Amino acid sequence: YLPLNGELVLASGAGFAAFDGSWDPGCDSGATVRFADAEYHAWFDPTLWQDVFPGRELEPSGRIFSVDEERVPCSYDDVIFQPETSFRVNVDSSRRVIHLRSISLMGQELSSPEAWARYLQAPSGRLQFHGNGTLQVTGTSCPDKSGCACGNAPDGHRICAALLRASGRQCPAPACKSPLQPLGHCCGVCGATINLDFTPEFDLQKYRDRLIQSLLSQPKYAGVRMAISKVHKAQTFLGVIPRSSTPLIQIVLTDDEAGAQTGTAAEQLAADIMGDIAQHGEALGISSGKMEVATGSTFSGQAGSHALSRITVGTVLGLLFGLLLPGGIFFLYRKGKLR
Repeated sequence: YLPLNGELVLASGAGFAAFDGSWDPGCDSGATVRFADAEYHAWFDPTLWQDVFPGRELEPSGRIFSVDEERVPCSYDDVIFQPETSFRVNVDSSRRVIHLRSISLMGQELSSPEAWARYLQAPSGRLQFHGNGTLQVTGTSCPDKSGCACGNAPDGHRICAALLRASGRQCPAPACKSPLQPLGHCCGVCGATINLDFTPEFDLQKYRDRLIQSLLSQPKYAGVRMAISKVHKAQTFLGVIPRSSTPLIQIVLTDDEAGAQTGTAAEQLAADIMGDIAQHGEALGISSGKMEVATGSTFSGQAGSHALSRITVGTVLGLLFGLLLPGGIFFLYRKGKLR
């Protein structure tokens, strides 16, 4: 018998036949099966991944979607390879280590660094994962109720290259005049984006549920899709000097409208979200929000913002002293909290 973790190497143009030990002269010769290139599958190809519910049922593509960088497993995700399947995946990465919460494969769930290390030393592990990156199982969940960033930004170019390769190496032509470019997304979109600054009281899961139940589920928004997650936005001083990155909650809204109406339903939902923030933002742990829109009849641009007055005043005073006092730049520095 062939070993379960072995390889069958065929010369170019060679073939073989397989049967269960019995032979029926009345059967035809069977069909020709062609094997795919095992080196082609890459970890950072979003087309190879599918979201699942906690019970491991496939999640239907519907009202909630993910920006492209989050369509590949993130640092606190569980990865599942279907049982009784064989695979080989290239884990080339711009990072030395790719962190994951757990990996399930070959009928077993590996959720500790020790168990994963033992699996990689086995013959199957050495054959299934190759490339310059290293997968590391941590067994830990996101510790922050405001959410954790995906962590795939360093490999964003690999993700976009894989997507564009599948779609003809260029982004589809947008239906709006000046599309928005959400963080972590490969191509521009029509609709609306909202960036939220938040306080320690903010709970991402609760706020996501609130938006779905009170706004997105309304019949007038039946054609609107939403993505919401924590991302890192690069910060600069005077738009030139790199400083750091700051965490924010990004909401991306698109819709199925066409022509001049493209993005208008998403724009209306974004306006309702901003109105909700104006009324309940402080209780929800939201300190400020900025909305941008791009529809079939308008250019993209800031369409509205909301910030609590004490935060706005504090920012103005901070900028004033920062510009007047020598060394004031250090007081303007705000280190982004790890997500």
